[in-house]
Amino acid sequence: MKKIFNPDKKSWSSLVERPMYNLDSVKDIVDEIFTNVELYGDKSLIEYTEKFDNICLSDLKISAEKISNSEEDIDNELKDSINVAFNNIYKFHKNQIFNSKRIETTPGVFCWQEKRAIENVGLYVPGGTAPLFSSVLMLAIPAMIANCKNIVLCSPPNENGELHPAILYCAKLCNINTVFCVGGAQSIAAMSLGTESVPKVNKIFGPGNQFVTYAKLKSVHYNTAIDMPAGPSELLVLADKYANPSYIASDLLSQAEHGPDSQVIFVSLSKPLINDVEKCINDQIKNLDRTDFINKSISNSKLIFFNDKTQAIDFINLYAPEHYIVNVKNESFFIDNIVSAGSVFIGNYTPESAGDYASGTNHTLPTNGNAKQYSGVNLDSFQKTITFQKISKKGLLNIAKTVETMAQAEGLQAHKNAVSIRVKDLNN
Repeated sequence: MKKIFNPDKKSWSSLVERPMYNLDSVKDIVDEIFTNVELYGDKSLIEYTEKFDNICLSDLKISAEKISNSEEDIDNELKDSINVAFNNIYKFHKNQIFNSKRIETTPGVFCWQEKRAIENVGLYVPGGTAPLFSSVLMLAIPAMIANCKNIVLCSPPNENGELHPAILYCAKLCNINTVFCVGGAQSIAAMSLGTESVPKVNKIFGPGNQFVTYAKLKSVHYNTAIDMPAGPSELLVLADKYANPSYIASDLLSQAEHGPDSQVIFVSLSKPLINDVEKCINDQIKNLDRTDFINKSISNSKLIFFNDKTQAIDFINLYAPEHYIVNVKNESFFIDNIVSAGSVFIGNYTPESAGDYASGTNHTLPTNGNAKQYSGVNLDSFQKTITFQKISKKGLLNIAKTVETMAQAEGLQAHKNAVSIRVKDLNN
């Protein structure tokens, strides 16, 4: 990991850059996938699954029986853990239900909002380097609470040409029975366009690699919304001399193991702590699996020292981390002044892993600096807000002059007339 001390602000823009593939090659591949899925439907999905996953599938859809029997193929300890996570995630998202108040803006003029579920949603669950069954819970639970009518789930096959039973068990818990064994950009294309088997959806959710992220951005051109551009995972840890370097190292490594294009950043308010954390990383990595991914990810990562807390928080906000751990004595300053982060983890005993699985918050979060303009997935992500207004006779008379004057000033005579014709009747 590269060590940097009190970097000049001019260098910050390069320090916050994420590891990227050649976007031109990503674009060309994804564009071709969309074209073929549009032309050939299921046939192209089967061909791409063979090409990218080395799996020959005869049927893309997982049977209802396989979903129903999935719990028989996972041990009780994992099943119990999934159930605990389900309950915590459900509680947190259930608490986000919005209760709008009906207000009278002018005597006789009543306005309010109501939420309506997005009817058809598509959930993408990555499975390339690990079966991320936790993502099923994170996406499907709020969709279920929102009462989305049709929930489609896509995930790539494992080396046996199947979906991990934990993915299917999580789908079962969330009452999802439309599950397809297809992944990558081709699954995003299928949910954007629709095929013989895969229904077209109104909105697509879920994290993924550069190809999936670009495919999601492309899907917008097919009248399909997306949750956010959620790409390779990232973590920024802020700590001072009071923090435990072993804990910090474990958090950094927990994100580095996601994949070779993940990035971890350590911002330290203590110079000696940087060396301590680096030593702990080197010690802990010896006992971990997935070291190929970790070593590649670590090469994209940085240890940065700031001796000024204002400079530190300014840098953190510029980076806009997906995950932000605050492990300092004066935590209130770094919490109150964070404006761009996906999810915040506070204190010595709040590992990022807890949010990934079972604290209750959602782990589908904006990456690549997109926390500046996007929120993580929440209940609102699966809903639309519709505004309502009802105006009485008295109410119309109270705002008629305002509407008529403004419509006249904008040169919209028909707008003015829609009010005037009613006022004339009321006055007669």
